[in-house]
Amino acid sequence: MSQLKESAQQVQNKLIELGYPNKVIELPDSTRTAQEAADAIGCEVAHIAKSIIFRLQHSDKPLLVVASGVNRIHEKRIGHLIGEKLGKADADYVREQTGFVIGGVPPLGHVKSLLTLIDEDLLQYDEIWAAAGHPRAVFQLTPEQLINMTKGKVICVK
Repeated sequence: MSQLKESAQQVQNKLIELGYPNKVIELPDSTRTAQEAADAIGCEVAHIAKSIIFRLQHSDKPLLVVASGVNRIHEKRIGHLIGEKLGKADADYVREQTGFVIGGVPPLGHVKSLLTLIDEDLLQYDEIWAAAGHPRAVFQLTPEQLINMTKGKVICVK
C-alpha cells in the first residue's frame, strides 16, 4: 500500500490519537468538490460532508461549517445565529487557520481550534465521507463520529 501524502497522514494520525478506527484513503481522482468526491467514491453527493471555512467579519476568527454536499449554506441565517456576519475566506486564510488547502480541509486536526457547525441533514445517513487533508484524500465516518470529533453544534445550514 502506498504511503499517504503528509497532509493526509496528519489527519490519519489525529484519528488514531483520538481513538477512531477510521482509515484515510487517497483516490486517483480529485475530491476537491463535493461532486468530484461523490464521483470518485461512488456515493451520493448528499453523503459528502464538505468543510467550508468562513472568516467572521467582526472578530476575524474562522468558522467551520460541515455541510451535506447537496446543500447551499445560508450565510445570513448562520450569521444571525452566531451574531456575526460571515465573510469569505481566501486560500491563504484557510491554510493559516487550518493547516490545510481548500479542497482538502478535514473536519478535524486543524492547527487552531475552530468554532464548528454541522448540517443537520448529515444526521439522516448511516455513513458519510469527509475530506482528509488533501484534495484526493477522504475518510468514511458516521454523523455521530463527526459530532464527537469536532465538538460541533448541529444546525440547519440551508
